[in-house]
Amino acid sequence: MLLARSIFRARGFRAVVFCLCASRLSIIRFVSATASVQVNKMAEPVKFSDEELRKRLTEDQYRVTQHKGTERAFTGKYVENKETGSYNCIVCNAELFSSATKFDSGSGWPSFSDIAQHGSVKLHEDTSHGMVRTEVTCAKCGAHLGHVFNDGPTSTGQRYCINSCSLNFEKKGKK
Repeated sequence: MLLARSIFRARGFRAVVFCLCASRLSIIRFVSATASVQVNKMAEPVKFSDEELRKRLTEDQYRVTQHKGTERAFTGKYVENKETGSYNCIVCNAELFSSATKFDSGSGWPSFSDIAQHGSVKLHEDTSHGMVRTEVTCAKCGAHLGHVFNDGPTSTGQRYCINSCSLNFEKKGKK
């Protein structure tokens, strides 16, 4: 698979080139015609053994994150959470969502209007259960998180409907 995107500006020869080659994203930025080239590569995905995950995660966390399961609506511990902080991946601790974008969708799962930072999640078409949805996974470790829908109430129009058991909440000010 090869995907390339270039943006050029006249006069300064400024450009940004994105290349996706065999699942590795390389970003090459030409600052000017005579300047040096900077190359940034996305970190390699984090892999955990099945044995390690089974020891570290609860049965529900393992089922949801590793086998694309779903917790029952209104049973997750973060559905009603109103504290300020970040929601991190239960598997690899990558920051995924911020409490600043959390809202009550009435769906029974924690809902967010946006991700914490660009590239923190990946989206995949999900045609299971006779529906077409967009699955959300952690970009760092591939853990299943939930789904995103285009019916959110904020300016993003997004509703990230995420399983509580795929998240770990980190209260602001604590590390």
